[in-house]
Amino acid sequence: MSIVIAALAATPTIAHAEDPIIGNWKTELGDTAAITSCGGGYCITLKSGKHAGKQIGTFRGKDGSYEGRITDPDANKTYDGSVTVSGNALKLKGCVLKVVCESQTWPRL
Repeated sequence: MSIVIAALAATPTIAHAEDPIIGNWKTELGDTAAITSCGGGYCITLKSGKHAGKQIGTFRGKDGSYEGRITDPDANKTYDGSVTVSGNALKLKGCVLKVVCESQTWPRL
């Protein structure tokens, strides 16, 4: 029994890498947006600026490609959105009826 315990203790722990979307990002307005795991997906919450503390998005996906909803905090309107992460850049795209779209690119902080 003690051999089994010793063998288990010697087994290296497998580290799970965080999804690339998780972290702090700088919005186009210069505010900090934190993306964290929540509810089986990811939530975007503003951490600075006049809307600090407001959740502005929810997304699901993995490995750098995500779909969900994004809210413009000034207009308080929510849009269908997508996020792609490549290295230290996050590209966020929000669309009205999947026809009129706007994009922003946020650098990782």
